Amino acid sequence: MNKLTKFLHILDSYHITEGDKFRLKDHNPNDDGNLGLTKEDGSELLKEVKHRLQDLQELLYANQKQSVLIILQGMDAAGKDGTIKHVMSGVNPQGVSVASFKQPGPTDLLHGFLWRIHAAAPQAGRIVIFNRSQYEDVLVTRVHPELLDREHLTGPIDTPEFWEGRYKDIRHLEHYFSRQGTLVLKFFLNISADEQKERLLSRLEEPEKRWKFSSSDLKEREYWDQYQTAYEDAIQATARPYAPWIIVPANHKWYARLVVIGTIIRALTHLQLQLPQPAPDVTQRLDDYLARLKNEK
Repeated sequence: MNKLTKFLHILDSYHITEGDKFRLKDHNPNDDGNLGLTKEDGSELLKEVKHRLQDLQELLYANQKQSVLIILQGMDAAGKDGTIKHVMSGVNPQGVSVASFKQPGPTDLLHGFLWRIHAAAPQAGRIVIFNRSQYEDVLVTRVHPELLDREHLTGPIDTPEFWEGRYKDIRHLEHYFSRQGTLVLKFFLNISADEQKERLLSRLEEPEKRWKFSSSDLKEREYWDQYQTAYEDAIQATARPYAPWIIVPANHKWYARLVVIGTIIRALTHLQLQLPQPAPDVTQRLDDYLARLKNEK
């Protein structure tokens, strides 16, 4: 069994399809698969899987029937932007786009919290990557419930019933996407508090990285424990076979990127996509065009 086969074999251990028994403390952010891989090994494997991802993405685009929604969530400095950069570098940009969900604007707040999410979902044949997502509305607002006051809501808010209602709405939307032919993959980039501290220090200490730093990073770090609870509750409530969560050990950036791309490759492979075959009359015309071009003087 080669290194790539061994690596792909362990990806199941990161998948959560039934959230009832999920506990975030059971997932080690420092995990590297125990495969004896070095960072250099990871770089070589990443090159190999990128080629495979490109082939599969072209099949998806050619078929124009199914689509893929990739959701990336994680604490500040978890590596979302770097992961997107590496995923994007392995595919044809014509068939991939990124939607970044920052704080909702005035128009967004006048609609339901899933309005802008639905509008950004992928069309057939395409891959869309969400940098943050609908889950911000059960994470940030869960930790800072005062933000709910801007949302023009009726009835009681910030109650157990309110949050369960939001989880239910998210499950229904993701189930709808799945029934429409969209493969939904949700990744939580799981880093430790110590690793986040090192990455934030790096942003401050290295002049070329200072542009990445925001004072809000330190403010939100004060709520680390509350965010961990919010993530655990959200994953427990929304992990389903039609929209699994992948808990990505993200302390090692090279390994996290392998897990994300490897998971996408396996999911696309399971779709068993084939090149679309033209109708017989179209094939005949194409053969005629081929003959004309070959005989052209």
